[in-house]
Amino acid sequence: MLIVHVDVHVKPDCVEAFKSATIENASNSRQEPGVARFDVVQDRSDPHHFVLVEVYRTDDAPAQHKETAHYATWRDTVEPMMARPRSSVKFTNISPDENGWDS
Repeated sequence: MLIVHVDVHVKPDCVEAFKSATIENASNSRQEPGVARFDVVQDRSDPHHFVLVEVYRTDDAPAQHKETAHYATWRDTVEPMMARPRSSVKFTNISPDENGWDS
């Protein structure tokens, strides 16, 4: 499994529109065969800060995800809403569990 945390800071007047577009993208992303999870979380202490937690079944699944129409729509929609460019960090799960998240 490949876990990607995408760090996003949104302009204050764009929070609700960002949430709406991102929830739609996450819902569509969960239907992709290479996606195990796709969560959108909002920072409790800073409501303009979000993290997308993307869990992929294979290393090439993120590239396949970025080829989808829903990703392109999301990217183009939210780009002007960002207070600064988004960043990401890739992780590998090292702790097996009963849900099959072991790599």
